[in-house]
Amino acid sequence: MLDYIRLDWDLPILSQLPNGFKSAAILLHPFIQMPSGWEKSKRENPYQHIYPSDEEMFNLGEPISWKEVISKSNLRSYKELSVALQTLTDTSSDEYKKLASYLKVNPDFYYPEEDRTSLFILNSLLKILCSKGANTLYFSEPIHDTNGSFKVNDMSSLEIANLSPNESIITDENMDFAFMGIYDSFITLLLAKDTNIEDTIKSLNLEALICDKETYLNSFI
Repeated sequence: MLDYIRLDWDLPILSQLPNGFKSAAILLHPFIQMPSGWEKSKRENPYQHIYPSDEEMFNLGEPISWKEVISKSNLRSYKELSVALQTLTDTSSDEYKKLASYLKVNPDFYYPEEDRTSLFILNSLLKILCSKGANTLYFSEPIHDTNGSFKVNDMSSLEIANLSPNESIITDENMDFAFMGIYDSFITLLLAKDTNIEDTIKSLNLEALICDKETYLNSFI
């Protein structure tokens, strides 16, 4: 069992990993593209805020990478896009204006999921956790201070995503890997006992930043 850990945003990520874990990667939650006309069909009045449900996102949505959004929005880096997402209430920031302009001409396009791990990358993460033969996964969440275990084949991705209303940490029975959502962010942190976490990321084509000794949470989110 691995309890959820609160990371200090002002300290290097790698220096805060639980015992045994040697590497980490910041996984970027994809943006969401729904089918053309989807929002119009759902909206009951012009002022209604619409966001896809888990089922709608999972069954109808298409994940859009940060890299693609950057290339089409005049933003220059992951850092600038992260700033834009973190300043959604500050419409005066240059980063926000660039992202808002992109969204304006791209209907049925939505921001990534916040706080919890994105449904679009969850299946890949489960494959990683089970890649060394694990069948049982353990979870811990800090909101209600609950934890437990489940057989990976006994739960759907939607059920796993809803184990916690916000952040949680999930690890395999051998604690070879773990992943955790980060509160008030659009990222998930993947932890590994292996030092070659980059190979693991590439094998499943996940969009990520590999942590080095100088990687801080506050340098990205």
